[in-house]
Amino acid sequence: MGIDGLLCGQQVTKNLATMKALIVFIHLLLSIPVLFAKDVRDSSPKDLNGFFPFDPPSTLKEWETRKEKLVLRMQVATGLYPMPPKTPLNEVIHGKINRPGFTIEKVYFESVPGFYVTGLLFRPENPKKEKLPAVLNPHGHGGRLQDYGEKGVLNQIVIGAEKFRESGRMPKMARCATLARMGCVAFLYDMIGYADNQQLSYQLAHSFAKRRPEFEKTENWGLYSAQAEMHLLSIFGLQTWNSIRALDFLESLPDVDSKRIAVTGGSGGGTQTILLGALDDRPIASFPNGMVSSSMQGGCTCENASLLRIGTGNVEMTALFAPKPQGMTAADDWTREMLVKGKGFSELQALYSLYGVSQNVICPDLTHFKHNYNYISRAIMYSWFNKHLKLGLPEPVIEEDYKLLSKEEHAVWNKKHPKPAGGDNYERDLIKQLTARDRQLVKKLWERGKSKKMLMAWQTIVGRSFNDSKQHKYQATQAMLINKTKGEEIKWIQPSNIASRDRLFIHLGEIAEGKGSGAIRPVLFRQNRKGPTEKVANPREFAGYTHGYNHSRFARQVHDLLSVIAYLDSKHELPIEIHADKGFEALAIVASYLAGNSIKKVVVESSGFRFSEIIDYRDPLFLPGAIKYGDLDFLIQSLDQKFKQS
Repeated sequence: MGIDGLLCGQQVTKNLATMKALIVFIHLLLSIPVLFAKDVRDSSPKDLNGFFPFDPPSTLKEWETRKEKLVLRMQVATGLYPMPPKTPLNEVIHGKINRPGFTIEKVYFESVPGFYVTGLLFRPENPKKEKLPAVLNPHGHGGRLQDYGEKGVLNQIVIGAEKFRESGRMPKMARCATLARMGCVAFLYDMIGYADNQQLSYQLAHSFAKRRPEFEKTENWGLYSAQAEMHLLSIFGLQTWNSIRALDFLESLPDVDSKRIAVTGGSGGGTQTILLGALDDRPIASFPNGMVSSSMQGGCTCENASLLRIGTGNVEMTALFAPKPQGMTAADDWTREMLVKGKGFSELQALYSLYGVSQNVICPDLTHFKHNYNYISRAIMYSWFNKHLKLGLPEPVIEEDYKLLSKEEHAVWNKKHPKPAGGDNYERDLIKQLTARDRQLVKKLWERGKSKKMLMAWQTIVGRSFNDSKQHKYQATQAMLINKTKGEEIKWIQPSNIASRDRLFIHLGEIAEGKGSGAIRPVLFRQNRKGPTEKVANPREFAGYTHGYNHSRFARQVHDLLSVIAYLDSKHELPIEIHADKGFEALAIVASYLAGNSIKKVVVESSGFRFSEIIDYRDPLFLPGAIKYGDLDFLIQSLDQKFKQS
């Protein structure tokens, strides 16, 4: 063998030895994943433009369990848990207008005392003697008075999106006119800030961008403030309550068949249609157009709320209406991917198939149109409701033209029916009214010993139950605990003689030499970070854009603490105590309440902190809903009762 061959052989031998060593090293790495864990929470926070897949379960039993949790989350996020009392509507119907085939009347009523819902009521011109089906129409952005104008409607006609130069200018009005001609009672009501609903302005409801220092207080605070978020009061929640009361209004009409009510809306109105389908049992058919998507979830402040879409999205929220008939269309917007397997419609069909009614959900391809609820989309909806409201009309149902209403004809308020007061002072008064109402509702749960309902509320706002934590899989070393189920890592210090002790101490506080010696000392999620918490890139200063999709830092720290408790509980049959330094007492109290009987004692160095002190949604202790559900006072009382009983 020549010199070159010898060197080559030696090199091959060296390479083989190196590869064997590398393989051994890789096996070593794989055998000790704890040392190289990656916390999934270190990624950028999710925003409304993320990916929100729906993974349908394999059985209806699994779905019913999941459904119960989702509905509770939506109720809590909208401020409707427990459900508020339905005060008298005090409805007023006036100013009847006649058009060929239908009539229009002006409506206003109170969703809560002094807070008005306004809109137009469409009825058939010559109704049948029997009661009529009804369709609720949340309108979405552009308002019920959306007008393409003379030139704009011609452009719509050219591309095939509209048919008529007159009624096609105002597509939301055209929708209700046709539904009335089909034999339905149709109610087109104003979203907050649109048309005649001006007690809270359009700017506030839909264009809020900068925090208002004069409303960021512990008293006399307003919407979008940290206090509002911790009371779960939002524009989204108010609008959803208005929608529920609008169903109440329709149901109360003497000519309406309450067993044949449907809902349809486009864009922001599609969002409200999804919510009503999930939260109210009365609609029997639905057509949420333009917002069922696994991508963009709704960009407006009126479509977002803290806690709402954590771990879920619009497609799964839409699935809550199953097995009842539900239609929608896909357009050249964020809904286009609904037609791609794994991104929406196929998953809805799979869920409906579990009920044996896959035909009860449709999503026609209209991706040659931009975002819309146009003449073609409406025609699909008319056919859908004709079938499922049992109208018995010959197909196809054709939309017809009509003369548009004048400004005087469509205005709800006039001299005989004066516009109610609004503005900043009204906002504060409304907030005080709603806060007092909710305080009494929650107090009744507290006083009547409905501990399970309060526990469910706190589990929802924190985003994890202790039972869930106990089901997770963990892996631990002396330096770290990993929640393998959730992909979360918690650094900690454990005393070496833990097995020989008669009880376990968890010490919460700054890690310092000698401090908390003999205790398990976890370092909770971003515990040592100073300054404001993370937010999404959206420049608008609205908590819902961040906390509608992500748990707060405080909630994630509670998750870590629950993981520590659950792991210790499973490994050691010893009583567990939590000791907390000043500044960590809220974490200790919340986690101990959620952990139930697994915690035998809580000792805190109190600073007198309450969530009600927070005036910045980027405060590290910020937790949406915490004040509404009794703040620390309720939790402390609950823990005191538990420890006394034990």
